Order: sequence, then C-alpha cells, then structure tokens
Amino acid sequence: MGAIRGVPHPFPYQGSKRMLSSEIVGCIPSGTKRLVEPFAGSGAISLATAYLGKADHFLLNDIHKPIYNLWKSILNEPDKLVAEYRFLWLEQIGKERSYYDYIRHEFNKTDEPHYFLYLLARCIKAAIRYNRKGEFNNSPDNRRKGMHPDRMEQNIKIASEILRGKTKISCYDYREILDNVTHNDLVYMDPPYQGVCDTRDNRYCQSVEFDEFVVALEKLNNKRVAFIVSYDGRTGEKVYGECLPCELNLEKVEIHAGRSTQATLLGRVHQTYESLYLSPALMESLGEIPKSLKKHPEFPIFT
Repeated sequence: MGAIRGVPHPFPYQGSKRMLSSEIVGCIPSGTKRLVEPFAGSGAISLATAYLGKADHFLLNDIHKPIYNLWKSILNEPDKLVAEYRFLWLEQIGKERSYYDYIRHEFNKTDEPHYFLYLLARCIKAAIRYNRKGEFNNSPDNRRKGMHPDRMEQNIKIASEILRGKTKISCYDYREILDNVTHNDLVYMDPPYQGVCDTRDNRYCQSVEFDEFVVALEKLNNKRVAFIVSYDGRTGEKVYGECLPCELNLEKVEIHAGRSTQATLLGRVHQTYESLYLSPALMESLGEIPKSLKKHPEFPIFT
C-alpha cells in the first residue's frame, strides 16, 4: 500500500483512502475525461489523479453540507481559509481544550468552513460525529494541536491549484449523481463502511442501503460506465461487509492495507486487506488487473 508522494492532504478525514491512493489511482486510465466521486470526503483519489494528470475534469460530491462548504472554500477562497485557520490555531495556544470547545460551539451555530477545518484537524480520529440535536460533538485529541498552519497552507494551496478551473463540487444524494454520469466518465465510489450507519451510531455518514446501491451499479453497467468501488475487506480470516453480487460481473481485487492495529494490541499478527471492485467497462479499458493488486487465493471472488 502507499500514498503518492507530493499529493496534498488539505484536511484529515476518517476513512480517507489517501494511504491506498497509489493502488487505486493505478486503476484509472490516463486520459480519463472526468473523474466523479459521489462520496467525496477528503477527495484523496481526485487529488492524486489530478496531481498525476490522469484526468481532465473532476466532480466532487458529498451530501454532507459542511464538507461541501469546505471544498468550496478550498477551491474558491484558499487564501482566506488559510488565514482563518492560522488565526484559530495560534489563538488556541495555552488553552487548547477550552478553545476547542468554544470553536465547536461556534461551528454548531454558524457552520463556518474554517471552524469545521479546525475541528477536523483536532478531533479524535478526524471523525465527524453529531448528537441527536445535529450538533458536532466529537472530542479533541488532547495529544496534539492539529496540523501546523504552515503545512496546512501548503496543502490547501496546492490542492486548490491542481483542481481549480477543472472541478465542480455538489451536495446531492449519490443516486442523483450516478443518474447523470455518462460513458465518458469514470466513477470512484467509497461509500460509508458497511455496518456504521445504523440508528445507534452518532457519526456522520450518508445512509447507503445495500440493495439500492446494487441497483445503482446495475444502471452504470447498463450505460457502460467505468467505475471503481471500495466496499468490503478482511483481517486475517475475518471478513467485513457483504460482498457485491456476482451478477454485476465485477472484478474483485485486494489492496494490502498493512497490519491490523487491533490484532497487534491483542498479540496477534493479522494483515488487513481492502477490497476493490472494477467494472466491466473499466476492465475493457485496462485490459488486465494492475500488478499492484491481487486476488487472494484463500478467498473466493464472490460468496
């Protein structure tokens, strides 16, 4: 596994595929007309693809309005966002915990993107969590102050530079985005990890019902749209998530994601693999599976 060196990382985000971007972007053919991310989040794959010049245009969509607003600021007002973040970061010195609580309160009143950026930089595991009132309620990681403003400035400005003028951003349900893509697009989907979106969970995620998602993928196949899906995975012999059905005729491959932290804490050595599904239209374009990916012999492609 690996991140592509030099690619900007404008904000931390739980579940980001930045550390797997080398393998995923290896599945994107050079000369792609437009890369579409219906679940954009941190936009790690679009950023890596743009950095390498493998696509001409991009669509970053996320139904979560604060993510949309943050991307709007990164693309349209990077200098303002950098200055606002620097001010917040410096103001926190010496009173980090109480200041975090203050900014969290202000964000819940205003939804300002620079407040959201500060919270993501400081909160535990960069996880977006809300209470039943819809208020951001994740706690700070008191071991750190968040990304240094100088590094944040570099990342935001490079991200803005490589995407500006060729990127549209939107805030719609993923199905609306997929209904409007064409065979000239390549779609990368990293939907919320299966099992984290039930009513007992207070983290933000767009609810993606399995059967509805399968129907949406069938429609893409019928339109001969190339797509990539990050969906399930395994640690050792433990499989997480329901595999996508064989009727979709997808090629399922695995990315080695490193040693399981939880297993290590328990004194075990288990490797973690994340699954990647490649559509028939994409495989037709690629010709073969990239050498950085593999099918694991102990696990069937479909169950």
